[in-house]
Amino acid sequence: MRTGHKEKLKMAKLTEKYESILVIAAELSEEAQRELIDRFANLIKENGTLESVDEWGKRRLAYPINHKNDGIYTLYKFECKPDFPSELERVYGITDGVIRFLVTKQV
Repeated sequence: MRTGHKEKLKMAKLTEKYESILVIAAELSEEAQRELIDRFANLIKENGTLESVDEWGKRRLAYPINHKNDGIYTLYKFECKPDFPSELERVYGITDGVIRFLVTKQV
């Protein structure tokens, strides 16, 4: 049985490409920072394909957030099913030490 064009398009759309920027509190120990970065990388790997992790390091925030002026920035590039980014955002939101985050779909 031959796969039609519509079916190929449907299978190709099972996963999408995303980027996520994560800002972690700078006052955490290096060990705690590493643990959070690895924790989210593993979560992404469990639910999709992690393409890259780009650690930008400590940067000054554009404005104070919860009386904090600095944060540790990390950029994740990954591919996953469309329902996973909302779960990732939920986990970011309930994790202590996470200051800000953003997940965007790539076109």
